[in-house]
Amino acid sequence: MADNGTKAHYRLMIADSTTSSNDWTAGDGALNVRQAYVEFSNLASFTGIFEDASIWAGKRFDRDLDFDIHWLDSDIVFLGGTGAGIYDVAFSESVTSNFSLYGRSFLDFPSDPNPTDGTSDTDNLILTANNYFGNVQWLINGMSAADNDERIVGGVMEAADSGVQTMLAYHGDSFFGLSDGSFKVAVLHGQGLGAEVKNIGADGNLHEEAASTRIAAYGTTRLGDSWRIAPAIMAETSKDRYVEGDDYQWLTFSTRLANELGANFEMQYEASWQVMDLQTEGYEGRGDVDGDYARFTIAPTFKPQVGGFWNRPEIRVFASYSTWDDELNRYDGGDALGQEDFGGSQWTFGTQMEVWF
Repeated sequence: MADNGTKAHYRLMIADSTTSSNDWTAGDGALNVRQAYVEFSNLASFTGIFEDASIWAGKRFDRDLDFDIHWLDSDIVFLGGTGAGIYDVAFSESVTSNFSLYGRSFLDFPSDPNPTDGTSDTDNLILTANNYFGNVQWLINGMSAADNDERIVGGVMEAADSGVQTMLAYHGDSFFGLSDGSFKVAVLHGQGLGAEVKNIGADGNLHEEAASTRIAAYGTTRLGDSWRIAPAIMAETSKDRYVEGDDYQWLTFSTRLANELGANFEMQYEASWQVMDLQTEGYEGRGDVDGDYARFTIAPTFKPQVGGFWNRPEIRVFASYSTWDDELNRYDGGDALGQEDFGGSQWTFGTQMEVWF
């Protein structure tokens, strides 16, 4: 902190991915810097609506758009990249806004049906305004990727070079008004490059006419002194996503139960079901499929203190049973799930450690 009260915050986040169980994985790991940024807050020279604002620059996850259903291990919406912005511009006690400009780079792509001069690339610039009106959140993103319409998708040059994405959400302080707890609901819609409504600005293959809508809702409450429950629902529909005429639809239900058996131990149970109707129009050689997937998990869990779904750190031992329609294996033959001999049901066993900072 400076003598005038201004605070500086620096963050570096490193992630590593490996399939090895060894203690030394430098030869086969995938080390990556996910965040590296600086943020200034309590700036002595900021007054008026900017008095409590903070500014940042670098590579980061957006502070308020890492919005997920944790027990599904799936984001409702996520925004990250390299850029700069300002948080907590306060127009009144209950109305605040964040404004940022992010850049994301698309992978190289062929810019001619019969390319002779290599590939092209482009960056997707995302201008975001994230607004709060009490418990209501309204997010809007506009994006532009120069020359991305030269990308060959499905054998034709119809990729989007611009788009818009928006989300309207409500953050409740009860369990849907029925009991103590919390809940969140969100509706998202995007077009063009904004049709990837979950990972904003990350997909350069989207069709210029692509349109997607997603809904999500989840909550947490107690069923008694020692039982907690957290149900969730998420669904999405996309049309003309990658090629004209395609249609992707899916719906997921999930519920996690926790039975607190001591100050440091609880049993967790989870059941999930998803139904999918994916009409691909042959994009990337994928097949049309219509089927469902289900999973059940039981997990003895240790914590420093039980009492909530967000309490961390925790250590879990788990056993999961998954089953799905064999037809789903036809979706992508290049994926492990697409192999004919993969089977239609599997057991998975393991341990997990989770800690949040």
